[in-house]
Amino acid sequence: MTPARPTILVVDDEPDLLEILEFNLEAAGYEVRTARSAAEALEQDPASADLLLLDVMMPGMDDFALARRLRAEPSTAALPIVFLTARDSEADVVAGLELGGDDYISKPFSIKEVLARVAAVLRRAQRGAPAPAAPAQPSTGLALDLETKTVTIDGAPVPFTRTEFDLLRLLLEQPGRVFSRADLLARAWPEDVIVTERTVDVNITRIRKKLGPYAAQLRTRSGFGYYFAEE
Repeated sequence: MTPARPTILVVDDEPDLLEILEFNLEAAGYEVRTARSAAEALEQDPASADLLLLDVMMPGMDDFALARRLRAEPSTAALPIVFLTARDSEADVVAGLELGGDDYISKPFSIKEVLARVAAVLRRAQRGAPAPAAPAQPSTGLALDLETKTVTIDGAPVPFTRTEFDLLRLLLEQPGRVFSRADLLARAWPEDVIVTERTVDVNITRIRKKLGPYAAQLRTRSGFGYYFAEE
């Protein structure tokens, strides 16, 4: 049986660019669906896509708002998102990452760059991290299920992106060990994805916000890095 092609949902209000992206992604072997607004994208059942390629600057609900909504839904909380934008300031990049974006491509871009980044994000999503023999669970109220790739806090499921899950798993597997930003970059991100140490800080901040009463256990050792305290 021929394996299903990965499905990419492309959201952009520029018809010409939308057509170019659709043509090239299909030529690269992807199943492509398109939408010209965030509202139209929601009608396309984003949960059934393997990756969203989203333009940030659109009328109405922009893609930052769309990403925020998708991250809040359990069915799309871990869906890979790649932002396309003409805004390339550090503040905009950080804003995209804080919303759970997996990559951020500034316009103008080459189609080769888009294809390479989409492929890298999909490889990362499909590859996952090798699981230890037993679930990492240093705190009874905070648990990771390595089979379903889910996090529960005091019995309630909390949506985590793949990057957030991999970082938390790594810290929980070795409580008390201080990981430098470089360590976390090397272990939680693939070699073909270019990110900075600031990306680690953004993801750690997002994880802390989701940990609720256990946020204080994810600690910073000034000048060295991050660790998870057992108590």
